[in-house]
Amino acid sequence: MTSVQVDKQHDGNEAAGKAPEEGYQRGLGNRQIQMIAIGGAIGTGLFLGAGKAISMAGPSIILAYAIVGLVIFFIMRALGELLMYRPVSGSFSEYGREFLGPFIGFVTGWTYWLFWVVTGITEVTAAATYVQYWNKGIPQWVSALVFTVALFGINLISVKLFGELEFWFSMVKVTAIIGMILIGIGVITLGFSDAGDTASFTLLWSHGGFFPKGIGGTLMTLQIVMFAFLAVELVGVTAGEATNPKKVLPKAINTVPWRIGLFYIGALIIILSVVSWTVFKPGVSPFVAAFQQIGLPAGAGIVNFVVLTAALSSANSGMYSTGRMLRDLALNGQGPKFFTRLSKNGLPTWGTGVSVAMMLAGVWINYQWPGDAFNYVVSFATISGMWAWIVILLSQLRYRAKANRGELPQSEFKAPGSPYTSVFALAFIAMVIVMMGVDPDARISLYAAPVWALIMGVGYLCIQRKNAAAAAAEAVEAPANQG
Repeated sequence: MTSVQVDKQHDGNEAAGKAPEEGYQRGLGNRQIQMIAIGGAIGTGLFLGAGKAISMAGPSIILAYAIVGLVIFFIMRALGELLMYRPVSGSFSEYGREFLGPFIGFVTGWTYWLFWVVTGITEVTAAATYVQYWNKGIPQWVSALVFTVALFGINLISVKLFGELEFWFSMVKVTAIIGMILIGIGVITLGFSDAGDTASFTLLWSHGGFFPKGIGGTLMTLQIVMFAFLAVELVGVTAGEATNPKKVLPKAINTVPWRIGLFYIGALIIILSVVSWTVFKPGVSPFVAAFQQIGLPAGAGIVNFVVLTAALSSANSGMYSTGRMLRDLALNGQGPKFFTRLSKNGLPTWGTGVSVAMMLAGVWINYQWPGDAFNYVVSFATISGMWAWIVILLSQLRYRAKANRGELPQSEFKAPGSPYTSVFALAFIAMVIVMMGVDPDARISLYAAPVWALIMGVGYLCIQRKNAAAAAAEAVEAPANQG
């Protein structure tokens, strides 16, 4: 559905928030949407990246996750307000196009597409690394290639199969975290295992205090923590294929607080009470370290399997979302027309196929630089993912202003505290971007951003000229055909 169609139909069902006919099959049920929402907030950023964050901030990392989690909830409620106004598969790209202008929609669509391509490379790289835990004889690039091809095949069959796979991927992650929390509580309260004599909640402040690296150390972890939550907005992309979006999506969004409270804050409190924060190191999963400290030899292998499924889940989500984003761009004249084609099963096969071809570049990266591949792409994924959040918040502010003036219908799922919560979230994201500029390891993404912006500007001008030329040609042909 194009922005022009939106303008023409605001007084009808589309403006009332009913899903437009985009050609997709509504094959994602409540059970799958709920688990996609849960899984989107649990990934390698928690299972693997938290190790570096803990070493940088100590126990205060719990506070960092709590604050960022609150900001994420504000973002998701802003997205929910927009989704109940008009649930479309293009999601925030479409909202950016409608409320912030066609150029912002263009940039958002292509940037989010690039985000998932880059993230897909990152996660396939991580998955290939995890395989070497069991068999170091398998080249990293071979595992990356196998995973990429297998997930692509799944995404070609049906959206229902995608949803089912995501359901079970998320189930593995949820079960693992709950199991870790229960085991940790048992170690702390009952004192069993090798860590039973030292495990205590006092570990949260007994080794240098709650802020052993100072407030500055905690602030420097914010971009790592933000990366952990990237993809939580994926539930918005599923709107066009949810069986009952007005009922399912609000439920999924409202579970964000308890998901963050249990799976992030709860898990970290228990882990840091079982093992002193001084034990954790960058590049080592805190879950693996905790199991080793407890003395469960099989625990490390179990966690490695869990983080493998987390990485594959993220890569699977990337293949799903990239095809939808490219089709949304094409429908709005901002991408090649062949991306609009759907398979017999209602799948954007062309968009997904081209995206996977780009992800295969990750296989080459694994072949060339197997040790550094993950670090090369993770920082750019963070800044490009945050752009989607910025557009969501700005679009929601513009929509709310128009709705309050009576120009658009009010959403049935208003963001509480808006506009103040949305402005606060925007200010927080701006602070994190500044902190990324201070961090030498994350600064590379800020160097890449202006280059991408230039590419977007040139690309938009070329598309505008092409569309103008096509419109002029149609105008000339019309009188001739009538004559």
